[in-house]
Parts: sequence; structure tokens; C-alpha cells
Amino acid sequence: MANPTIEIRSNEPTGAPSATKVDMKLELIVIPVSDVERAKEFYARLGWRLDADFAAGDDYRVIQFTPPGSGGSVIFGKNVTAAVPGSAQGLYLIVSDVEATRAELLGRGVEVSEVFHSGSVFAGTDEPYLFGRLRVSGPDPQHGSYHSFASFRDPDGNGWLFQEITTRLPGRGLSLDVATLTDLLRETEQRHGQYEPTAPKHHWSGWYAAYIAARENGKTADEAFKDAVLHIEGDRAAA
Repeated sequence: MANPTIEIRSNEPTGAPSATKVDMKLELIVIPVSDVERAKEFYARLGWRLDADFAAGDDYRVIQFTPPGSGGSVIFGKNVTAAVPGSAQGLYLIVSDVEATRAELLGRGVEVSEVFHSGSVFAGTDEPYLFGRLRVSGPDPQHGSYHSFASFRDPDGNGWLFQEITTRLPGRGLSLDVATLTDLLRETEQRHGQYEPTAPKHHWSGWYAAYIAARENGKTADEAFKDAVLHIEGDRAAA
């Protein structure tokens, strides 16, 4: 079956060219639940970090959890949303190894679907997800980034999907968990070692920062190398 067309866009914001760029970070998603204690137990069982549990009398309560390595969190509680419990669907959790993640959650007593990949059929009989409505058993045969999934639900039926990403499209950044950051630091060290013998005098921290920032913004290793060199030598020329 044909793969869906992927249009890659830049990481620059849309709108007027003169507009000031202001960071807008998506940090919270509200999950509608019917039983707050049951939901709290479930998300704790996933291994997520409990950040907050606030109540104001009997009429208001809000709980916040953060998945491991995530910059965004979920909140749920009492009188925090008018949405129907279980109506949150298509909530994506990005992982570097979907099979290992699935095995971990199964070990925690969480029911998780088998790993599946795209059948590129958008009107099939399965539940919809990013690549359509036909879930083909097993991981993507080419183990392509973005193409392998597994799904699970919380007790109210809110639907989550794991999506395996090992190499990001340009402009999408990196998932900086400890393992990813360790690999990136080793890569940065190796590329800096290639540059250092012919480099002007500089402090390694500036080169590392420029390289890592470029990689986090989705640039290739070669593009990040050029950015880091420009950062060092551009600063030197301007001095």
C-alpha cells in the first residue's frame, strides 16, 4: 500500500514576517474523568510523576501528572472540565522503543494493544489514529520513525497511543530523555573533536550549546556542525 505523503515544513512561525517570535509551549492537557481517585491510581500505576493534588472543599479538585521525560503534563479532577469522561482520544506519547515501553506497562498491570503499524487506509474499520483506520499487526517492517504504535485506555476510556520516534523530521526537535541526551552529548563530543584541531581558540561550552540547540531544533548532524562553527567563528569575527 502506498505511504501517505508527508509535507515537511520549517520550524518558523506562520504570520507576518515582522511579528515578534514568542515561545508558546503546550504544557497541559485536561483529561475528563468520572472517578478522580480511580484515575489517580491508574496514572500513578503508569509510573508518571504526581505533581499536584489540590482541593477546595467538596466542589473542586485538580490533580496533575507528568509522563517520564515529558515537558507537558495532564490534569484531571472535579469541576475542571465540562467534557464527557472518556471523550479525550488520540493522545500521543512519544517513545524511542515502543515494544520496550509496551512491555513495561504490561508489567505494571496495564492493558496495552499489540504493536501495530500503518495500513494507509483512512476509511478502515479500526479506531482512527494518525495514519488512518487500518492497524496492521506488528511494528513497521522498515522500523521507520513515526510509523509504529501501541494503544491503551484509562479506566474512563480516554485513549492514548504510543508512537515510536527515533529520528525526527526537521523542526520537530528531540525527545531529551536521559538516554537520548547521553547519545546526543557523545555525538556532540565526537563532532567537536573533529572541529577542534583546526578551530580558533574558544570554550567548548559555546560549541556544545550551539550544536545541541541545532539538533534539538531538528537539524541534521552536519547542519548542526555548521551552525556550531558559525557560532564560534561568527562570534570571533564580530569581537
